[in-house]
Amino acid sequence: MKKIILFIVFLSCCSFPQITPRSDILMLQNSLKQINITKDFNNINFNSVAVTKKSTGLAILYSFLLPGMGELYAGSYSSGKYFTIAEGTLWGIYIGMNSYSYWLRNNYKAFAASAAGVNNANKNSNYYATIADYTNISEYNDAMSLQDNFSQMLDPKTYYWNWQSTADRKNYRTLWVSSQEEINNLRFVVGALILNRVVSAINAARLVAAYNKSQTTDLSWNFSIGVNNPETLPSSLLLNFQTEF
Repeated sequence: MKKIILFIVFLSCCSFPQITPRSDILMLQNSLKQINITKDFNNINFNSVAVTKKSTGLAILYSFLLPGMGELYAGSYSSGKYFTIAEGTLWGIYIGMNSYSYWLRNNYKAFAASAAGVNNANKNSNYYATIADYTNISEYNDAMSLQDNFSQMLDPKTYYWNWQSTADRKNYRTLWVSSQEEINNLRFVVGALILNRVVSAINAARLVAAYNKSQTTDLSWNFSIGVNNPETLPSSLLLNFQTEF
């Protein structure tokens, strides 16, 4: 009701000259006092509250740092919590699978040392793949020689191995394959972690866009009404309206 009365006052002021008779000003002051708008009409101010929009870039960054954080920034963690839960679950799976693959790797290395006389110092993954396919180093070097791959031949003193039986070699190969499968599965978990971040970032960006759309334009304004009462001149009504983007 107060805003309607003030709007009527504003329209009335725009319809009259800036300088008005003192009697009219006094009547206006008395009328406003009666409706209890303010005790001092000499200065009435109205200020808006500026609305700050949220950044889509920040929401995406937060989601990549920790899925769900972007949704929390956007003010809608009800959907973001599922991304956070998925993140924790995936990391738990990754740690468990990585520990298991490490155990399998140590297991097949220990078996190779005991059943084939392998020295595990300074051996790469290609070496452990090779000894799963050949009974001993002599068989391997002969095969490389027949294929004219002399650069692939190994020094027997450094890379010696000799399986006591075909069954031992097959058992070793089973252990080695299990370890490689676990390592490959880890890549899927890493891919899932990346995908979780991407989906969370897209969702956070969508929520920020919806939040910004629901807000008013980022504009601040100030509107004031005042009365000028000079001693030697007639009273006048002063209006001031300022905007800031």
